[in-house]
Amino acid sequence: MLHCFGRITLATLALVSFSASAQQSTFQDPLLDHLIGNWVLQGTIEGKETTHDIVSEWVLGHQYVRLHEVSREKDAKGQTAYEAIVFIGWDQTAGEYVCLWLDSTGGGGLSAQAFGHAKRSGDEIAFLFKGKDGSSFHTRFVYSKNTNTWQWLMDGEEGGKLQPFARVKLTKK
Repeated sequence: MLHCFGRITLATLALVSFSASAQQSTFQDPLLDHLIGNWVLQGTIEGKETTHDIVSEWVLGHQYVRLHEVSREKDAKGQTAYEAIVFIGWDQTAGEYVCLWLDSTGGGGLSAQAFGHAKRSGDEIAFLFKGKDGSSFHTRFVYSKNTNTWQWLMDGEEGGKLQPFARVKLTKK
């Protein structure tokens, strides 16, 4: 009986040890910590003034930041004109941020263009989204410590030149 108990204990310890080592540690990022909360996004998108509400939080065991963005503007049917769910995580192997941007524009869903990659430079994360057709879209998240605000600067790339798409600022609610 004692011999059997010893095997069970050893097997249990091995399983617990394997399980603990298989779990990833949480993603710690002091810059992204500043993005957590409730925000009002204001500025211009495609030359039009706009206001959106954003809720962002750590999700899935503190592995990703999820942003839920909803425009206050309505479409012709009275529905929300724009909505997005964005996930930002860290690719340890590549040493870069990865972003999955899904929105209501019907722009291809889970196509290659929905995924962006970025390196951090100071308080800026500059994502590059590449389309299958060779197109590129740049989205820079820039944090200002002095004002505790974010700027999102978004540009399409045409013929090697950046074309402004959006200039918006996020302010805490």
